[in-house]
Amino acid sequence: GGDPFRARLKENDGYYSHRPKEKSRVDSNNENSVPKDFENIDNSNFGARSQPHRQSVGAPGGKQRLQDDARSQQQAWHDNSLRLGHGSNEVLPVGHQSLTHRHQHPHRNPATAASSEVSYDQPPKCEINGKEAISALSRAKSKGCRQQIAEVYCRHKEGQLMPEAVTRYCPIEGKVNVNIQWNEDSADGLPSKPVRIAFVLVVHGRASRQFQRLFKAIYHTSHFYYIHVDQRSNYLHRQAQALASLYSNVRVTPWRMATIWGGASLLTMYLRSMADLLAMRDWSWDFFINLSAADYPIRDNNQLVAFLSKYRRMNFIKSHGRDNARFIRKQGLDRLFFECDTHMWRLGDRKIPNGISVDGGSDWFLLNRPFVEYVINSEDDLVTNMKRFYAYTLLPAESFFHTVLENSAHCETMVDNNLRITNWNRKLGCKCQYKHIVDWCGCSPNDFKPSDFHRLQQTVRPTFFARKFEASVNQEIVNQLDAYLFGPFPQGTPGLNSYWESVYDEPDGVASLSDTQLTYYHSFARLGLARAAASLQGNQNDHSCRYFPMGHPVSVHLYFHFDQFQGYLVKHHATNLATSKLEIMETWVAPKKNFRLSTPAGSTSSRLQFAEIGTEWDAKERIFRNIGGLMGPMDETVGMQKWNKGPNVTVTVVWIDPTNVIAATYDILIDASAEFTHYRPPLNQPLRPGVWNIRILHNWSLMAEIRFLIVPLAYNKHQPIKQDDALKLHNGPVKNSYMEQSFHGLNPILNIPVSLAYVEQAKRNAAMTGSELERWVDSLVGELWEAADVCALGPTACPVMQACAKSPWSSMSPDPKSQLGEPRSDGRIR
Repeated sequence: GGDPFRARLKENDGYYSHRPKEKSRVDSNNENSVPKDFENIDNSNFGARSQPHRQSVGAPGGKQRLQDDARSQQQAWHDNSLRLGHGSNEVLPVGHQSLTHRHQHPHRNPATAASSEVSYDQPPKCEINGKEAISALSRAKSKGCRQQIAEVYCRHKEGQLMPEAVTRYCPIEGKVNVNIQWNEDSADGLPSKPVRIAFVLVVHGRASRQFQRLFKAIYHTSHFYYIHVDQRSNYLHRQAQALASLYSNVRVTPWRMATIWGGASLLTMYLRSMADLLAMRDWSWDFFINLSAADYPIRDNNQLVAFLSKYRRMNFIKSHGRDNARFIRKQGLDRLFFECDTHMWRLGDRKIPNGISVDGGSDWFLLNRPFVEYVINSEDDLVTNMKRFYAYTLLPAESFFHTVLENSAHCETMVDNNLRITNWNRKLGCKCQYKHIVDWCGCSPNDFKPSDFHRLQQTVRPTFFARKFEASVNQEIVNQLDAYLFGPFPQGTPGLNSYWESVYDEPDGVASLSDTQLTYYHSFARLGLARAAASLQGNQNDHSCRYFPMGHPVSVHLYFHFDQFQGYLVKHHATNLATSKLEIMETWVAPKKNFRLSTPAGSTSSRLQFAEIGTEWDAKERIFRNIGGLMGPMDETVGMQKWNKGPNVTVTVVWIDPTNVIAATYDILIDASAEFTHYRPPLNQPLRPGVWNIRILHNWSLMAEIRFLIVPLAYNKHQPIKQDDALKLHNGPVKNSYMEQSFHGLNPILNIPVSLAYVEQAKRNAAMTGSELERWVDSLVGELWEAADVCALGPTACPVMQACAKSPWSSMSPDPKSQLGEPRSDGRIR
């Protein structure tokens, strides 16, 4: 066997770049502003969205290909200044320390690709020769979207799209900033005529319990709540409708949009919500406040009302507070964008209209009713043209209201403070996010953690809300904040340190699940039934706890306790064999420990704390978003390691498949300050199903081992898998080769026996279908998961089965912190 090629990963917690980095400023409250060094990147030549881009790296003993991040592989970004693996790592070929002149993308000519492939219903009205527009046309999936891109491009080229000059109505020169004074004590007595607030809650995802908790915290009978749920979040929409049916001052928008990060649709959604609120004659409100489900109040309702009543003439909006020309360039305001196919396409350059000053910052604001009426109803030159201009703008909600306010007759009501605190950590939050949905780079704030609590208590400037909070990442901080605002829940309140989040609900339909999820959830349910049967202590004649599984799962939840993932909760139907009656039960499956450290404490290589394999690595929050790591043969697996600080160390990571084939090996150089490293080896698919083993070695001696499961699929396109498909998906990669190079020669060095019996068994397994396949799936799932408990939702013949409502782990058990009730005499729920 030859020397193994190892891709060296120079990993630390912020990417290295061969361009000088600007110091990041933490004072910016600009919600989604682009990374600081973005303007140095030439990202004009986008690769086709559909082509995974592979990067060739020279190496001894064969050519090795390394792919970009899983999320972003669909675009070959910036031709001239590539940052490899823009997560936390860089891949360095052995023996080369400099990235400066290596790894250039081969220059493609997108023009040829576009003209030959693009089809339209009607040919474009002009010649399309801008490279951004050509690139967008070559990547857009639908004919309708391509048609619209061509029309927008031609109208812009002919000067019909953008206003050249716009009237400014503000009577004073320059930017107004009213300085407001406020002290805590002024909130004690309620004002004689308190303001009433219209809260617009913009929500998506599945975190319904966190959303209900936010709603409880901000609810008061004298305010109004208008909820927009993203078009793709049907489960949350059902929850929001149920919530609205309980309170007369809560409504859900009768229309829904699929808004995307940075999209023009976000502004449309706000303008539409504002128009609706103005049209509601029975809702008399004074202020408009937008919130997301990741927000939480940091002062109570009375303080907010007292403050806004004192400043009822003002509009609270946060400006970027930096050099304006630079802001325009970085925010892409001088570029033309167009949204279709849930993507923001960059189509070329444009000029900022003459006569006005463009401004922007955070897209979270508090606006008074007179200004909202002006924005919605005015047909003056400023409002009409700004609506035109911002319809083709990236992140329009971060700039439209700022620009209209500053150039209108309302300009003297602007306060440069949106009364929020946002958790910016630019080192983590600005790793060029969202580029799979926008032709640009984005940033986003981090989640608050308990160590940030002191920041939420600051009283220097008036702040009433904070973001972001995610209970699936950390619920303790929400508990702390809740207790600080409203006093702690009584001792012994059930569910206080538990959190449940839905991942599947029957009305979503099984088509909303991947075949991998469906396979796992069915297996989890069967593990629960096996656990129930085991309670009979081997009595063959007793069938009271024996079941036959029926139908697809009813619902699935993630379950956390003290912010630790505890496993999956699967609700499912089964027929009791003693009574032949259908019962509904919930099974809790908990992950078994699959990480083992072998390093003696105190040795130089003992920096390793933990390692995990998963998919959907979130470099910002440093977690896998596919919680519990449910993976199948076509998944793109990422290896993550967590380190203590300490001396530089180089480790070797070896991936071993279930038949003892070494699939990949690479070195990682962990420098002294690194906390997390992650890397996705570019393995050929399908990955062989079974339990995989990862070894982390230091000087070829074992530091740690991880086991993870690639589950064989019992379903294909949501139907039980047929043998042809099983053979295709379950036989491993072609010629058992995960890489272009074989690491076979390492087997004896690592003492990994090559066993023909394993290979033969794997071949037989790959042909399995039906109940035989299910038994194999269950035996594998049972190696990494165990049924911790099972409970009944209704009547049951099994005498040992507890009722779910009385099982503290069950999603049916009480959860007072997010349960809603009648408003009290003071108008509040919490």
